[in-house]
Amino acid sequence: MFIVLARVDARTMAARLSDAGGALGVEYVGDLAAFVAKEEAQHPRWVWDDTAAWYPEMLAAGIRVERCFDLRLCHAILRSSTLTAGSALASAPQGVWDAPAAAAPRPESGEALFDLEEPVLPVVADPLAEFTLQRAAVAGAAEPGRIQRLIAAESAGALIAAEMRFAGLPWRADAHDAILETILGPRPLEGARPQKLQEILDVVRGKLESPELNPDSPADLLKALGVAGLQATSTRSWELKQLKHPAIAPLLEYKKLARLLSANGWHWLDTWVVDGRFRPDYVPGGVVTGRWATSGGGALQLPKQVRGAVVADDGWKLVVADAAQLEPRILAAMSADRGMVEAGAAGDLYAGIVASGAVETRDQAKVAMLGAMYGATTGESGRLMPRLARAYPRAIAMVEEAARAGERGEIVSTMLGRSSPPGQRFEGWSEARSEADTSRARERSRSWGRFTRNFIVQGTAAEWALCWMASIRRRLRELDDGWFTDAPHLVFFLHDEVVVHTPAALAESVRVLLADAAAEAGKLLFGDLPVTFPLTVAVVDNYGEAK
Repeated sequence: MFIVLARVDARTMAARLSDAGGALGVEYVGDLAAFVAKEEAQHPRWVWDDTAAWYPEMLAAGIRVERCFDLRLCHAILRSSTLTAGSALASAPQGVWDAPAAAAPRPESGEALFDLEEPVLPVVADPLAEFTLQRAAVAGAAEPGRIQRLIAAESAGALIAAEMRFAGLPWRADAHDAILETILGPRPLEGARPQKLQEILDVVRGKLESPELNPDSPADLLKALGVAGLQATSTRSWELKQLKHPAIAPLLEYKKLARLLSANGWHWLDTWVVDGRFRPDYVPGGVVTGRWATSGGGALQLPKQVRGAVVADDGWKLVVADAAQLEPRILAAMSADRGMVEAGAAGDLYAGIVASGAVETRDQAKVAMLGAMYGATTGESGRLMPRLARAYPRAIAMVEEAARAGERGEIVSTMLGRSSPPGQRFEGWSEARSEADTSRARERSRSWGRFTRNFIVQGTAAEWALCWMASIRRRLRELDDGWFTDAPHLVFFLHDEVVVHTPAALAESVRVLLADAAAEAGKLLFGDLPVTFPLTVAVVDNYGEAK
């Protein structure tokens, strides 16, 4: 059974649908938490416009749901997927479901809502009409099973994101403060630089003979470098590293410490860590490939320097697991390149590539694979690519084909059917264009080809990670069906890595569970292909001990 929820003015409406889509009734809901708690016993799939708008209220009331459809996330997938390109949803004009969640208008009293007749794209965000369109799009898809798995995984990810924000990542403010003091010096007064940062700045100013230099101003820094006879076009660290001058080493150190202060310094600590928990704003599907983003807190860029502040509660442990060499393994599985699958079967894929004779060293294997997935054609990576192509023709042909498709302006898709935006086809030389315009157009085409080359791999890796987390969530509930923050629960996710906060007595069970979930995710995407997704798992007291 499906239960579709919508808000009209200050009231909540609920429409029940059978699994076949037939209407079972519509009602106003007075106490949402009580209604959801009662209905959840029947294991429905909840349908709503935006998980982030509905689920936190339920969690705050002590209600956790098993399954949902996040219509806005699913709409974005179905709208652009080649598998559903022939659907009414895909061909409809831009509407409210294409707008960001915060911008979508809500229905007010008197608006037609939950019309059970033939649906059309509504003026307001009518979730029942949208759900009907989405079900029709999936049913008419070229491969409905693929796209159905994707939107189910995407929706499960939305539930997980809300639950991780609610639970929070255990964070010791005193430990964080001690880390900052060790690296930067004592906490400074408002507006002042920390002691160690100021000391390094004094050295930089002396070396550049610029006593008023503000290194945080790119224009000021470029001017000082120019006066010192150093030609730089930007203040990026990689470019500064190419310069030869006594000021460069301390300048790079200053920039490194300044980044820590800006991204995770005392202001960040005061803003984001409350009552011993860090609660970032995750954005599932926030990147075009399907990877997550954040709208606050920078959870996906936590530097190693501060991870020691992520400390398990007394009597608890953190179980940290990351999928080793995920993207190369995804490419091996997608392409069904059995040679590459076998190279990873023993555990270390790069070592397996060396053992196959394709390259001589593990470093070469890593460089070559990164070049294959990201489109490097020069240097060591470009030199090794022909050898990799001979050893693993199916895998390399797949990314090369994706790159050529992108250069032609075509769309490529992930394993489960998330499709890339269309590119702009390069039409070749034309008398109407100058050589400079032609060169720019060619480079744009090649750049888009590099994007589509990586899109299929990174996007499919994101799908695997969603399936992995959904399996972890279900298995954790089976391990302990109490309120989830009192039991083992997910508290952090970073592309191919998860952290579970667990009572110490269950840590070993969680370790096994994570590996079983990884195997299940592989089967969901690739069936019986014997590709393995080994994990590196650590049971630790603080996150900094995991690596």
